[in-house]
Amino acid sequence: ALTTPPVPPPSQERALRETWLKERHGLLLDMMRRHGVAMWVVVNEEFHDDPLTAWVAPPMPYAGNRDVFVFVDAGDAGLQKVALTGYATEAVTRFFESPSVERKQAEALADLDARYHPRTIALAMDGRRGVTRSLTHDTYKWLVEALGPTAEARFVSAAPLIEEYLDTRLPGEFTHYRDLVVLTESLVKRALSNEVVVPGKTTVGDVRRWLYDALFEARVGTWFQPDLRVQRQGMKDGFSRGFLAVADEAVVIQRGDLLHVDFGVSALGLSTDWQKMAYVLKDGEQDAPEGLKRALENTRTLQDALMLRASRPGRSSADVYDATMAEMKERGIEAKVYSHPLGAQGHALGASIDFRAATRSEAPRLLRKGSYLAVELNTVTPVPEWGGQKVAVMQEDPAYLTDEGWRFFVPRQDAFYLIH
Repeated sequence: ALTTPPVPPPSQERALRETWLKERHGLLLDMMRRHGVAMWVVVNEEFHDDPLTAWVAPPMPYAGNRDVFVFVDAGDAGLQKVALTGYATEAVTRFFESPSVERKQAEALADLDARYHPRTIALAMDGRRGVTRSLTHDTYKWLVEALGPTAEARFVSAAPLIEEYLDTRLPGEFTHYRDLVVLTESLVKRALSNEVVVPGKTTVGDVRRWLYDALFEARVGTWFQPDLRVQRQGMKDGFSRGFLAVADEAVVIQRGDLLHVDFGVSALGLSTDWQKMAYVLKDGEQDAPEGLKRALENTRTLQDALMLRASRPGRSSADVYDATMAEMKERGIEAKVYSHPLGAQGHALGASIDFRAATRSEAPRLLRKGSYLAVELNTVTPVPEWGGQKVAVMQEDPAYLTDEGWRFFVPRQDAFYLIH
């Protein structure tokens, strides 16, 4: 359990995130050189923040019409960082050179191009994910007008650089992220308990609303709606597009139900993702039926295959997926894997171990030591006590990659939570 709140007061949070920003900037030059980037330009727009801004610039509101952050490989002079914000604040000048506010941004940017002659100018465009294609059309036109057609010919996608930059976790983030995972676990355990659920009375919507209120009380946000799924004996096929469908808010939780919660928190520029399950005891029951417990054990076997036996730093995510599914086939377990990177976003950039990614014709994505992953997966198992009805046991746990495979931030679910 947490002995202190996971999120410090805003002033302390800002200082912490600025410490991380300084460290992240210290890693950037080597990343730029690995990806052939001579200049990287990030443009934040008024009332339309670029999702990159929070990770390349100090954590503060940006209200300028356009705020431009430029990173230049200056050779022996190292990384040059320039902020063209139109106003100089102390928070910005601690991290960036900030030219005179009297100069037009376009002129200052053109001067940087003329001074350094970067062979490539990387922009957030042509990526597959939102954060790698966040440059707006109007800002692209503004850049072309400012720099000219010769510079436009040197525009390249910053997507590979952005992926490494955001998927690289810092040592100082670890303890704080673990605290956020502990908080996530604590809130879900409370939501899937008699503190919140009264069988025969409480609805799915009641639990969702309780989780929203709990986020407010914990001083954290979320990046997606808390979702609940309900499986019960005799229920007709509740699957949608191969996944168990989210339950309607009006569904009343009954005794004998198997409940599933999908939930995550966001704070400190980090996000968690978490799925756990609970069984609502029938009158006279002390535990979940043995068939349900065996179904949970199948999912634990799938976790072990992916995390401990298939995954190692440097292996491609497709190879990890194939090895995991081959083991499940050999064991006769019906399994599905859709694990994704975590950290700066809930659905973060990096190597996904995922049935969809495994079929894409793209360059291999290699697992990066120290990166975070939402180990998200499920198995489907016939349950004798439910007349052979198939039950999906879905789990999701944040984990970090070591030389020996993935490790959970907190222990996984060994048994269903029980609601009396």
